[in-house]
Amino acid sequence: MSNADQAAYWASQTNWATHQSATNAIMRPVLDLVLRHAGLSAGSRILDIGCGTGASVLAAASIAGPDGAVFGIDISPTLLAVARDRLKEVPQAHIIEADAQVADLPPECDALISRFGVMFFSDTTAAFANIAKALRPGARLTMAAWAHPAGNPWFKRPAEVAASVLGPQPKTDRTAPGPFAWEDPARILPMLEAAGLAEVRCKEEGVDLTSDTAKSAAQLSLVLGPAAAALRQAEANQAQQAAVLAGLEEMYRDYETGAGIRIPARINLYTARVSA
Repeated sequence: MSNADQAAYWASQTNWATHQSATNAIMRPVLDLVLRHAGLSAGSRILDIGCGTGASVLAAASIAGPDGAVFGIDISPTLLAVARDRLKEVPQAHIIEADAQVADLPPECDALISRFGVMFFSDTTAAFANIAKALRPGARLTMAAWAHPAGNPWFKRPAEVAASVLGPQPKTDRTAPGPFAWEDPARILPMLEAAGLAEVRCKEEGVDLTSDTAKSAAQLSLVLGPAAAALRQAEANQAQQAAVLAGLEEMYRDYETGAGIRIPARINLYTARVSA
């Protein structure tokens, strides 16, 4: 079973490519969380699942060094075009367009990392059974996924702002492939164990997502995330878009600090090892 729907969706996501600098800056604390727990070292061969525009590959490559290798895997040619340009002068970084659920992946890897790249598989157990073939016995997997929406105002509050202007939006199945598919460890951990992984654990961690100003955060939410999706769904007119933007900017002011915008987030940090 492949992820054809996800492939088509992410290939169409030009806004994620256009605004990758801003989104990577906001999400940098999540990447830092992954790297702190991953135990990467110089000379390692590292698999990066769902690498998107390549920020995580670049960070891992700086640790692996010239004697190591980082293989960034993603299903979206649109995002990978940005990654290839970013990493063209980093010889230990390798960008591969592939569906990690079914593709043959680079073998003998020492570690796997993922920042928000593992929640989109149509069959999580099948995906990780396949991925494990590329990992050496004892290899460590370290993966960040969104915890419950109530603890993630970066998602929850823009959706509320959009609903206040556009009306209630259709409910979605959060267990389907998507941002919150891994919010419930009690559902996900057995899937990873069924894939043959060992020492499978999840710990909920808190981080602060970062942005410069309420205005810049609002402008990004207007084109990415739940508010942007609601505007597209409603085919919002110019006045509605302006009202949502004003509401977003007012909302983000709640998170202003002397060091810029700091938005609390709850992250499920999943870890596992490949059985020896």
